[in-house]
Order: sequence, then structure tokens, then C-alpha cells
Amino acid sequence: MSAGDRHPRPESAARAALAPARPAPLGVRIAGTGSAVPDRRMTNADFEKILDTNDEWIRQRTGIRERRRVDTEKGESTRTLCVDALRRALDEARTDGADLDLVIVATVTGEMLCPSVACRVAAEVGAAGAGAFDVTAACSGFVYAMNIAYELMRGGTYRCVGVIGCDTMSTIIDYKDRGVSILFGDAAGAAVLRPTDDLSKGLLAQAMHADGSGWKDLYLPRAARDFPEGVEADPAKYCKLQMNGREVFKFAVRTFGEVIQQTLDQVGLQPDDVDHYVCHQSNARILEASRERFGVPEEKLYVNIDRYGNSSAGSVPLCFDELRKAGRIKDGDVVMLVAFGGGLTWASSLWRV
Repeated sequence: MSAGDRHPRPESAARAALAPARPAPLGVRIAGTGSAVPDRRMTNADFEKILDTNDEWIRQRTGIRERRRVDTEKGESTRTLCVDALRRALDEARTDGADLDLVIVATVTGEMLCPSVACRVAAEVGAAGAGAFDVTAACSGFVYAMNIAYELMRGGTYRCVGVIGCDTMSTIIDYKDRGVSILFGDAAGAAVLRPTDDLSKGLLAQAMHADGSGWKDLYLPRAARDFPEGVEADPAKYCKLQMNGREVFKFAVRTFGEVIQQTLDQVGLQPDDVDHYVCHQSNARILEASRERFGVPEEKLYVNIDRYGNSSAGSVPLCFDELRKAGRIKDGDVVMLVAFGGGLTWASSLWRV
């Protein structure tokens, strides 16, 4: 190397000056959470009146006793549940909507394709000018959104982010389809993320996966072209959730265990090191199979599917908020968020809160 090469050329120095500064390390805390469910209940007894089924059959196969359902005639929707959940999260975080830099909504049941649910929610909570967008990852949506929000905050541009998971599954269910209708309910949950000087807080590890080749096992057709090959295109099924329950069950049992182990391996933790597993409430049998595989005590895996059914993207944040409100999640706890859903998608998000 010549003497001249030991010093940067002028144009190199100029380029270096233009390079963005690396963000200072920061922790991210979950400053507040909130949730919202409709008042209207649909019990197993209600299904006995419209389907060839009974309470015992439903509970044995799913663990569900009742689920919530929006009343569209009263104006309830994905958007209204999202607004209620986010406002409660903001109240707990002692934060005004105007402080939000970004709003992310995970949903597959938006009222319109455009504008996004997030845009309207941001406006209703007073987050004028904040970025806003929706994430479509079905039941995995809230976990995806939490991972995205964290990485955006780590970049330093966003300092206060509202993350919401919500689905009003009753709006896309055929209540004559016994294999689908008994499973799903409506709910929303939200979290407000803020920076903290405590570098121990935040996301420890995460994973996001998808396998689009399995889309035909869980899909929402809108036209004849949307049906898998070999399946008759039935206009009566447009905008109604279609599910191959047997295949989804096998996929869920396999991926739940795999993604939990993958996430723990990233940071060298053992299953016992996690204080709470906040899992998507898909089916009580799937949850129990995952708990037994890892030897997780019952008190570490929260279950509320009996009261709310499968609320898709609303499932994980609803559980998380209920745990916080009950005082079971404490400062410094390690919490694993896990979900799987249509896409097919599956994801994890491991936090020190």
C-alpha cells in the first residue's frame, strides 16, 4: 500500500459523510396493552339450534364453550374493535394518540381493501400524520406485526408504535358449515411500544415463516379463480372462509413445536426459561399437545379459547392483555408469542417485558 492509499480519497470521505449514522442501542418496552370483544355471545347451545351438533361434541374436539360476535347492525366492526383496544392500550401507557408515529393493524377482515383499517384507526385515535398500514398474515398477523414494529423502532425513526391484532371472523363464516363455524369468534388486542434506556427489554429472538404451497387448506375466495384445482367454484362460498381442518391440525401441531424450539435456540434458552407462552388459540388439543411436548407447566401456557374461540389475529394480543391485567406478567418476565395461520404462516416473538 502506498502512502497515498493510507488516507481516504476526497470522494470516499464525502460518501462516508453521507452514510446514515448507526442508531444508538435502545430497549423497547411494551408500555401498555388493551383488548376489546363484542358483548354478544354465541354459545354451543346456540349452534345446537342451527346445526347437527351438541355442546359435548364441540367441547371435546375444540375446548370451546362460547365465542363473541359483532353486531353489524349496531355498527360494530373490525375497525371499531381496533379503536377500542388501541385506546385502552394508550390509556394504560399514559400516552396520547397524537404521540403515535406508526399504527400497524393485523387483520384479514378489514371493511375495505382501501383505505387500510390502520389508516382509519389512526385518524380516530388522533394520530394525525402517523404512518399506518395493515398486515395480512391471518392468525399469525399480530406476531408478524410485533416483529416488524420492533425492527422499525430499533432503526430509530419510530418512537411510539401502536400494534393491533383484530379479526371479526363472524363476518366471513358460513354458519351452516359445522367444520368451520363452531371454531371462530371476534376479538381485538393492542400494544403500545415505546423506547427505554433499559437495554435488557425488547425482542430477544423471532421467526417468521410461510409456505404458500399450503394455501388451499385455509383460504377466503372472492371469485371462481380463487378455488383450488379440483374444487368446484361455488358462488355461495365467495367471501366465506374455507378450511381443510385435518390438514390445518397436522400443520399446527408440527409448526408450533418447531418454531418454539427454533426461537429458543437463537438465544440459547431452555423451555423452562420462558415465563409465559402466549399462543394462538386455535384448538385446545393443539395447545395441550404443544405444552406436553415441552413439559411446560399449565400455569405457563394461558388458555382462553373456551370463552372466545379462535379469534385469528386477535387471539394472541387478547391473551397477552388478559395476562397483564391479571398481574401475571411481571416486569422482566420472558414471554413467547407464537401463532400459525392461513398462508400458510407461522411465527414467534420472544420478549423480555
